[in-house]
Amino acid sequence: MKVGILGATGAVGRQMIECLEERNIACDELRLLASSRSAGKTMEFNGQPITIQEATPDAFNGLDVVLGAVEADHSKELAPSIQKAGAVYIDNSSSFRMDPNVPLVVPEINGADALNHHGIIANPNCSTIITMMAIAPIHRVSPIKTLITSTYQAVSGAGINGMRELEEEVKALAEGRTPEPKVFPAVIAYNCIPWIGSDTGNGVTTEEAKMGNEGRKILHNPDMKVTCTCVRVPVFRSHSISVSLACEEAVTIDQAKEAIRNAEGVKLVEDGYPMPLDTSNQDIVFAGRIRKDEAINGLDLWCCGDQIRKGAATNAVEILEYLRDHA
Repeated sequence: MKVGILGATGAVGRQMIECLEERNIACDELRLLASSRSAGKTMEFNGQPITIQEATPDAFNGLDVVLGAVEADHSKELAPSIQKAGAVYIDNSSSFRMDPNVPLVVPEINGADALNHHGIIANPNCSTIITMMAIAPIHRVSPIKTLITSTYQAVSGAGINGMRELEEEVKALAEGRTPEPKVFPAVIAYNCIPWIGSDTGNGVTTEEAKMGNEGRKILHNPDMKVTCTCVRVPVFRSHSISVSLACEEAVTIDQAKEAIRNAEGVKLVEDGYPMPLDTSNQDIVFAGRIRKDEAINGLDLWCCGDQIRKGAATNAVEILEYLRDHA
């Protein structure tokens, strides 16, 4: 299999390289693609240096699969060239997620959807992946009709610059200086910012809309009602989500725990509770604090997951594996 990584030098692209190594993906060729600024530099894969190539329209010829880790506008620009080259494009951006002709896939939940692609497969939003991993086992017991979520998203969700901004602001405050935010709309150090994304026109942000739109598509549950509030928090890595849900038929706490306990890719935390420090730098979503919600006659839970790994890079590599194993 000949694999390309578009956006190889970014945080998600680098994590994709690590995931390919960790999962022993046999690559006849790994082609690392990035901007002209990075072309000519080298990165390592399995101990061997690989020269980075510029991501031009002709750079995808001969590849079987391209893993995308670039912004939406760049993804849309290059997707036709990837399709023309005959490669399957597994895209981590938001470009194609809601396209009815593009499957939106979390392999543990709806992996079979990936087989119905037309050259492009979309990787869901990071918070959506983590949330769906935690609630899909309950959805299998009884379809979810109402979903209420609040996300607490790490600064690394905004990339390397988001992490640097938190570090610099903490240092500035410790030295008595006033921080000057550039990545986030306000100071993030020792603060919470209840705004991620842009306004959709009705006060809901684009990030908040993704939870419902993408969640319904992944779960094949078009009637599920969803509300979401997204908050940026001063945590370096791993997103956390507070979830309240109601199903068509009442699901007991014991049923929910048993379903999560037996689900692939999810860990039920019964002693203590899931936290970002525990879930960082690994691929399992932790779910816990499962309890009865009297207000909506449903259940509440708390889940955490590494948004760079399972929320992005690992999920894309798992889609590649699913295609390989079901070819």
